[in-house]
Amino acid sequence: MEQPTHPPAILLVDDEAQFREILAKRLRRRGLAVEEAPGGEQAIASMQREPKEVVVLDVKMPGLDGIETLKRLKAAHPESEVILLTGHASPQDGVEGIKAGAFDYLSKPVEIEHLLRKITQARNKIERLRAEQREAAFREQVQRQMAVAERLAALGTLASGVAHEINNPLAIIQDSAGWLQQILDKPETAEMPRRADFEQALARIQRAVQRAQKITRQLLQAVHGHEGASPDAVKFQEISLRGPAEEALDLIRSEAARKNVALILEAPEPPPLAWTDPALLLQVILNLLNNALQATGTGGRITLRLGIDGPMATLAVEDTGRGIPPEHLTRIFEPFFTTKEVGQGTGMGLYVSWGIMTRLQGWLTVESREGRGSTFTLALPRTP
Repeated sequence: MEQPTHPPAILLVDDEAQFREILAKRLRRRGLAVEEAPGGEQAIASMQREPKEVVVLDVKMPGLDGIETLKRLKAAHPESEVILLTGHASPQDGVEGIKAGAFDYLSKPVEIEHLLRKITQARNKIERLRAEQREAAFREQVQRQMAVAERLAALGTLASGVAHEINNPLAIIQDSAGWLQQILDKPETAEMPRRADFEQALARIQRAVQRAQKITRQLLQAVHGHEGASPDAVKFQEISLRGPAEEALDLIRSEAARKNVALILEAPEPPPLAWTDPALLLQVILNLLNNALQATGTGGRITLRLGIDGPMATLAVEDTGRGIPPEHLTRIFEPFFTTKEVGQGTGMGLYVSWGIMTRLQGWLTVESREGRGSTFTLALPRTP
């Protein structure tokens, strides 16, 4: 089995100071980071301060014995593994420890190479369980994405038909409004009664038509995104996510300063690479940042965090805004659904962003707590 790459963190617990110090010294010589504790209470306190992956624990100790210490440690830190050290004459202690959740038990005096093998096996078990948990979380996430995608695909088909049907009457309304404006612009109508009222009404008509046209364009754009796009339509290339992240932050920086909202970029070095279309990705990031800015009050904070999750590069937009009610979380990617005030949003931004992420062969997820803020996370393939 592949060895864990980071140095092991070990807690060595034994009331015999000389034995403990010698064993700790020998483990450190082999590259392990060892913290010592002379008893059960000190071991529990050490794990509370900084949990260790593996605990090497003596069974026979005054005060809180090894078995009781083991039970408390496993209750508080179930992800950690405990290796028991027992006396020659008490293998039953080791058996009792296994029943209580110990990884294994060794008899004193312990052979250092045997102990090292057990520590490695314990750490490999921890890594394996973590990998299984990540895989289970990934499968659950994919299943949620598929369920939402199916619902959005059905809505998209309906929306596409609606958009096409609306465009024709919109064109007639816009034409008629333009014709009426031409009449108002003629010299003979300069002194007509209530001319200002007519001009105001025409302006409202024009704004309403433009808003409706914007919605239909977004609908069609999103639907085409869900239906897929030709290879020429999406310009895939390998990019560093730091580039579009910094560009998007620069574009909203003045508005954020006006609202006194702090903008923070957290990126590892080197920053993650993604296989994507930078122009389309920038559009999605900007939409998420603008939404975050609208949701975040004065003095708040928006954090753009880059990372890696298995085969995917991730970009998360986290705000300290008002959050999203739980009953809305399953609907926010639907077309026309919005929690903003009337006239403040079309309810299309997240739907369009979802469509773009589908074209980019990635996904978009959200986590939110009402009154605590929201986190929207983009996941993009790291390789073609």
